[in-house]
Amino acid sequence: MSSNIRIQRICQYCGAEFTAKTTVTKYCGDVCAKRAYKKRKKTEQIKKSNQETLEVQLSGDPLVESKAYLTVTEASQLLNISTRSLYRLIQNDQLHAINFSSRLTRIRRSDLDNI
Repeated sequence: MSSNIRIQRICQYCGAEFTAKTTVTKYCGDVCAKRAYKKRKKTEQIKKSNQETLEVQLSGDPLVESKAYLTVTEASQLLNISTRSLYRLIQNDQLHAINFSSRLTRIRRSDLDNI
């Protein structure tokens, strides 16, 4: 049994005006419906990826929590400051660090806890 309903609608994807045969039609054709579906799925994936990234950033690294000596990068992540700011604290003698060489700077965990 077919319906004789003819309703003028505007496509939610492309904005073109079309004649719909049902009251729930949203798109002017199959192409717009498929493109809208792909766009919707893409935004869902981006939202999910951003949420996972945020959870990883907030969780912290459990390995860093158990180390006695930390690298400058690990210490800066733990203090939530930039590595340049951490080097500035070391240079101004506000934080004690051990330099094995120019690339091997380590900071004692207890010194970070004192800050």
